[in-house]
Amino acid sequence: MKRRSLFAGTALAVAGALLTDCTPPGQTAASVGGSDQASLVVYSNSVSDGRGDWLTKEASAAGFKLQLVDLGGGDVMNRLSAEKNNPVADVTFGLNNVYFEKLKGQNVLEPYTPAWAGDVDPALGDKAGKTFWPIVREPIMLVYNKAAYASPSAAPQDWTDLWTNPAFKGRYEVPTSLGGATTQMVLAGILARYPDPNGTLGVSPQGWDAVKAYFATGSRAVKGTDLYARMKDGTVDAGQMWLAGKASREKQYGIATEAVKPAVGVPYAVQQVALVKGSKNAEAAKKFIDWFGSAEVQSKWSNQFFTAPTNTKAAATANKDAMAQTDAFTRQDIDWQLVAKNIDKWVEKIELEDLKG
Repeated sequence: MKRRSLFAGTALAVAGALLTDCTPPGQTAASVGGSDQASLVVYSNSVSDGRGDWLTKEASAAGFKLQLVDLGGGDVMNRLSAEKNNPVADVTFGLNNVYFEKLKGQNVLEPYTPAWAGDVDPALGDKAGKTFWPIVREPIMLVYNKAAYASPSAAPQDWTDLWTNPAFKGRYEVPTSLGGATTQMVLAGILARYPDPNGTLGVSPQGWDAVKAYFATGSRAVKGTDLYARMKDGTVDAGQMWLAGKASREKQYGIATEAVKPAVGVPYAVQQVALVKGSKNAEAAKKFIDWFGSAEVQSKWSNQFFTAPTNTKAAATANKDAMAQTDAFTRQDIDWQLVAKNIDKWVEKIELEDLKG
């Protein structure tokens, strides 16, 4: 499991290593607007598990040459913020609404209405400013190894069970880095249950006690070792995952897992795509967004990577199982304004108080 630092300084320090030209050797992408089309720099937290390779190949066939930068969600946001006055990226995608609202507020994004805008629900994106647009909706889940429990009733039924039931002590994985979007969505899902306008950073003492207990009684993630590898060897039995990651890892590691469906619901991440303000390749970037969010490409993406597209025209030919499993979850009622206002400070507090040692 690759460590992804939360802080922009670290992200900038590794920029040279992460910014790689992904066009296959000897292959020149066809021009979108001329014979010497420049590479489009794309920042994303959604190009792991083979998605980046697939996207590069498909985009090349469509006439786009891509350079992909793979970072955690918080790290993508921090890097875009740090580069605001001298932007490197042309396009960013994969982050959820919370991150994109922050980027919009910092004037990092350029308003653009894609060709497929009429095929998505604008309420899922930036319905006011038209600076970012929804492409994929995905539940963020607690998953467990089915083989570890005699029956479903013996497994955790909610995140809160992990630290309140002694049977699960030390048997679930907790992250060691909080820069990823999935991790921050999990934390938001926990802390949002305990809102308190008079509490620390909008959260009651009970909420902070819950987070402290979550990290204190869990098993810390091991660098370079996937959660599913640890579940397969019996080191842990449960941990955080997104829907597409669950599907791909079950095939990769040969284990069957179950997603917990708490009565309170689960956080939903709606991945977005946007044009970066100040892009030196803005016209090509717009055409890439038109292509990437189209029904044809999003349907292919869905069938390749088990996702539920927001494009209504793509839904008809998308992966039916992915669509059904996505719709099977209850959406947790979360005050996203509270999250957007406080998530950075929540992360800083947890890193300082609960991740030491």
